[in-house]
Amino acid sequence: MTTSSSALPPVDRRTVLATGTAAGLVAAAGTGAPAAGEPSAKPKAKRYFQHGIASGDPRPKKVIIWTRVTPTPASKPGSGKGPTIDVRWQVAKDKRFRKVVKRGSFTTSAARDHTVKLDVSGLKPATWYFYRFTFDGAHSPVGTTRTAPRARSTPRNLRFGVVSCANLQAGWFSAYRGVAARNDLHAVLHLGDYLYEYAPGQYGMGQGNVDIRKHDPAREMVSLSDYRRRHAQYKTDPDLQAAHAKYPWIVTWDDHEVTNDQYDTGAENHNAGEGNYLRRRARAHRAYDEWMPVQLNNTTKLGDGDRLYRRLKFGQLAEISMLDLRTYRSEQVSTPAIDPAVSDPDRTITGAKQLRWLKKSLQRRKALWKVIGNPVMITPVTFGSLPGDLLDPINDVTGLLPEDGAPYNVDQWDGYTADRKEVFTFIKDHNVENALFITGDIHSGWACELPYDAGSYPLSGSAGVEFVCSSVTSNNLKDITGTPAGTTSRLVETAIMAANPYIKYLNFDDHGFSVLDLTAKRAQMDWYVIGDRADKGTSITYETSFRTDTGTNRISRVGRPVA
Repeated sequence: MTTSSSALPPVDRRTVLATGTAAGLVAAAGTGAPAAGEPSAKPKAKRYFQHGIASGDPRPKKVIIWTRVTPTPASKPGSGKGPTIDVRWQVAKDKRFRKVVKRGSFTTSAARDHTVKLDVSGLKPATWYFYRFTFDGAHSPVGTTRTAPRARSTPRNLRFGVVSCANLQAGWFSAYRGVAARNDLHAVLHLGDYLYEYAPGQYGMGQGNVDIRKHDPAREMVSLSDYRRRHAQYKTDPDLQAAHAKYPWIVTWDDHEVTNDQYDTGAENHNAGEGNYLRRRARAHRAYDEWMPVQLNNTTKLGDGDRLYRRLKFGQLAEISMLDLRTYRSEQVSTPAIDPAVSDPDRTITGAKQLRWLKKSLQRRKALWKVIGNPVMITPVTFGSLPGDLLDPINDVTGLLPEDGAPYNVDQWDGYTADRKEVFTFIKDHNVENALFITGDIHSGWACELPYDAGSYPLSGSAGVEFVCSSVTSNNLKDITGTPAGTTSRLVETAIMAANPYIKYLNFDDHGFSVLDLTAKRAQMDWYVIGDRADKGTSITYETSFRTDTGTNRISRVGRPVA
């Protein structure tokens, strides 16, 4: 996995990457990613393959490929209707499929919502491939995917798109357009909230909860049919389809894939009238397994379990450990500053088994960068007093509870400090180097060092680094307050960074995506932001970059994106 030696010209902060120029600029930094073929123009193909194609969980010799077929007009997602059909698939070295290396047939039916998902094995490491599906003589769009490098290889670099929190009702998915326009990524990391459960009129764009696009079905999703239909609706978005078709995705879930602020036995957004919570979660997980290019229980089979946390190795340069911080966690506390339960060792955010697994991931020595796909922030965050009229908006966006002037984000690792302490202590006791937490959820961009002891930092030292991507569309502080960029949000950003000196960057104003680039010398995160979420063709702009050098656990600002 090498990059071109050509470099992008220096780019100033917020240099616009408009729709027409984005592809040209990123092409200069291409890793050789082949351009995916154009979708078939035949009406029959468009009718059969309405939800695009996708790939995921790349390994050195295999990768998942996925699609959904609509064999008859009645076979709508979630309908439970339609025949059992056979779908052919091909993987090739060229986009004309003259050099097919793997092929086969997959049987699907209404029992699995006519989705197709399989592992393609026997591939070569660190290699680009084209893939497509065929039904009734009609070809799907052509996708491109890439296998991981061989286990003992030393890639020059790894480069990932990083995204989270894509609420269809809150805006257009321009961030996905930005990801798809690039030609220099190896894969995309999605850190959760791939979709949202709410009904139309709930949790839309800004203060008025305006629905830029209305959810289908027109109700909060609870049933299996609801979850299937919502997944289907999101996968009709052309920008999301393009990003899936361009690169393999490595995903995890947060809470909205089931319902808001979920924990092991319930959720904030679940009530008795919606039935048994565990049954609801099982339906959500079933739909996720059907509709996402991911392995649950380390297989592509359906119904064999819902363990999502897993490791993916990329040579000796990096190993990515994707966490599930919803399925096994204890219920959130409601009054963090006065409730000692936030530090109760019997409460957990990971669950005991996953925590042991995470520590083993951190201790593994064969990968330089221990990348943790982390759905919610692990950095400790507190701040002093702020104007009273800002408390509710801050809480709405961040989950911080500031009534007492010393808040914690109890839905994140701040509400489960015993688990965090155990992780950080393990890192210190075992001399773990280059722990890099890549995080979503909080609808804002952050770059943080991870203090062993927040009160005595920097004397106490750092356990690692956390980079947090902003949301694709979900509301941030500027949206909730309705104030101009750089006003209310800047006040809050300044207060948080003053109270937490290990937080080096914070952006409560923007939406977008990030790019994570790993080399043997450093890890760098670049933040790109979009303009108006309500504008389908809005601009895409470079915002800022931060890096951490190997072995330092410290962060510094960089003046230009990776090239």
